[in-house]
Parts: sequence; structure tokens; C-alpha cells
Amino acid sequence: MSDPDLLVIGAGAAGIAAARAARAAGRAVRVLEARDRPGGRAWTESATLGAPFDLGATWLHQAGDNPLTPLARDAFDHDAVRSHRCLIGGRPAGAAEMAEYDAAYAAFHDRLRAARATAAPDAAVADHAPRGGFWDATVAHWEGPVICAAPLAAMDLRDFLDTQLAGPNLLLRDGIGGLLAGLAAELPVTYGAPVERLSWSGPGVVAEGPFGRIAARAAIVTAPTAVLAAGAIRFDPPLPAETEQAIHDLPLGLLSKIGLRAAGEDRLDLAPFAGLERRVEAEDEAAMTFIAWPFGCDHVMGFLGGEAAWALAREGAAGLADHARAELRRAYGGRAAAALRFDRPLASDWGRDPWARGAYSHARPGRAAARAALARPLGGGRLRFAGEACHPRLAATVAGAWESGHIAAWAALQPEDVRFKP
Repeated sequence: MSDPDLLVIGAGAAGIAAARAARAAGRAVRVLEARDRPGGRAWTESATLGAPFDLGATWLHQAGDNPLTPLARDAFDHDAVRSHRCLIGGRPAGAAEMAEYDAAYAAFHDRLRAARATAAPDAAVADHAPRGGFWDATVAHWEGPVICAAPLAAMDLRDFLDTQLAGPNLLLRDGIGGLLAGLAAELPVTYGAPVERLSWSGPGVVAEGPFGRIAARAAIVTAPTAVLAAGAIRFDPPLPAETEQAIHDLPLGLLSKIGLRAAGEDRLDLAPFAGLERRVEAEDEAAMTFIAWPFGCDHVMGFLGGEAAWALAREGAAGLADHARAELRRAYGGRAAAALRFDRPLASDWGRDPWARGAYSHARPGRAAARAALARPLGGGRLRFAGEACHPRLAATVAGAWESGHIAAWAALQPEDVRFKP
């Protein structure tokens, strides 16, 4: 490999965006990827279920200003057809009960926004979330473990508010992993090339690993914060204390996902794209949520997040399938076991994946500034970090990773600093 202008570590969304930006600027770039595929935590698998299934990133959120929306084909507005069936003790909630649920959801966000001005600097979301109402624990369960992959007590209040997302939320027929694989297809990526040591003492950078040694003018590191925190890359000299602290202040939560194929013609009285959930008594209940028959395919998607996902991660796909069967039995009894193939699940394993070690980031209470700290250039711009954890607005999304990588590349290749717009 010849020495490029820019070295990109990681071929996930941030790395692909950075490499494409460098090429658009007419600069030589090389991407080093530890895995044998592109996409990072966006991975579409098509063989097991007979249809594309996103094991990681699933939606293009806030599609109106999502930088990937113009690049996506066959995008479908999930919000336009989304419906929910919510169970209360095994029975479907009625219209009045669902209206109360919606009101509790709105009150949750109203309460948090009102608390922002006077909340303590280290306030967690849990410190100001509504409690005691019939639906409050269910809302907390959704907003914590399901959506953010972590409990409300683990997340900074202000970072949580700053990174709230709006619709439309798009699903892609060929998957987000499929989209990224296509965008990476013509890039100079070396796969199976984990970087073990990165020297940035100057005047440029030097990366070392099983691929040998490669030098560049500058490097952009897009590895997840959990991988960095585990010391998978040795930096020489060591990273500044502020950068190290930011890495540890932005841990990854876990959202596990499972695909279950239909065993026959029974579709469990659920329309395509219908959601199934249940009311919980506590935020940390190991409740799963489901989306049925996307695009009319014969499988359902199940999600389990937060501490419950971490606890089950060591059991792998079989453990997640057993848990999904127990959850669906609440709604359908023995009918669920006959309607779905629990013996051939397709399940994510991000918690045990050494190149992920989790799903996506959240800021610890009092550490909302960590995202900006991690994105700050080092060594006069020779070394930069990019990825979803670095984005102050679109954190925890593939859009945030993409935009972070794009901006980092332009900044690394130009004399002036380029920063996120307010």
C-alpha cells in the first residue's frame, strides 16, 4: 500500500463518508477495516430469512435533513404506515387507554424540557422523568432501553434533549448495511486490517498492524468509543487526558435485534409494519418490542435493549430466541410457537463483537461536552476522531456518523478548521 494523504481507520458510515470526501477533494486516501466487510454497526444479512435484514442500524431518522436520504433507493416512510398494538396484562389496550399513553409520552418530554434550565449540571434523565403514572414506566422503558439502549439513569439530561430525533423515519428495502456497502464499493479499503498502534508524534501519522506499516499526512479514527476504551488501538504518544476522558464518558449501550421467520400462513393478526409491545411496571423489565412483516416479508423483527440485552448477550441467538418466544407467548399463547420459527433465528451480537462492544453511544450524566471534546483535532490536525459519538445533534445514528466523518475529512485536508454548524 502506498502512503496516502489521509488514513481512515474503520469502514463504517463515518469512515466511508470520510474516504468519499477525500476522493472528492482529489486526495489519496486509504481505509483500514478490521472486519472483512464494510458498514461497521450497519450490517444487512439477506440469506437466513430470505430477505434483507438489518442487524444494526435500521432507520434513516429525520429523513428531511439526513445526509444519506438522497443516496438511498427504495426508501419507505415507516411513519406513514406505523401502527401499534400495546398489551396490558395480555389484552390489547383500548382507544382511550392508548390516548392516555400518548399523553404520558408528551408529558415526559415536556417535563424534561422544562427541567433543563434549572437542572443540576450532572443531571440524569431519570432525575426529572415523570414517575408514578399508569404509563410512566412504559414511556421510560421506551425512551431508555429501547430507543437509547441504556437506562435513563445512565444518560445526561442535556445530551438526551440535544439529540432527540424527529421523523420521517425511513426503512430501506435493501437495508442500511446494503446502502453503505454500495457506497464503499469503489473505495480503497483494506479489509482484515486492524490497527494495533497509531503514532501521531509528527509530522504525519504512522499506523501499524498485521497489514504492516502505512504512513499518511493525517488520520481519522472512527472506531466505536467502547473499542477505544478497551485499548484496542495503542496511541503513541498517549492521547491527552481530555480525549481519554471523553472516550470513557461516551459508552455504548446495547440494543439486540432478532429476526424470526414465519412457520406457516398465520400472520398473528398483525398488518405489515405493525408494532407489538406491552405495558411494563418498571423501566428495566426485559420486555421486547416487535415489528411485523416489513415490506410484506414473512418475518418479524424483535428488539431488546439496555441492561436486559447485556444480561442476555452471553447466551447468543438461542437465548434471545427463547426470550422472544416467552414474550410473544404473553400475547398469543401457544399460537406464537406454531406461527414462528424460533429454532432458526437471525440475531445481532454487538455486545460480544470485538470491533463494536455495544450498539451506540450515550453521554454519562454531567458529560454532555464529551462529544465536542472527542471531535476536537489533535496534533495540529494530524489526528481526528469521527463517528456517531462525536456528533452533537445526530448522535447514535448512522446519519451522525456519516456527517461526522465527512466534516472530519474536509477539516483534515484543509488548512482551516471546519466545525459543526450550531
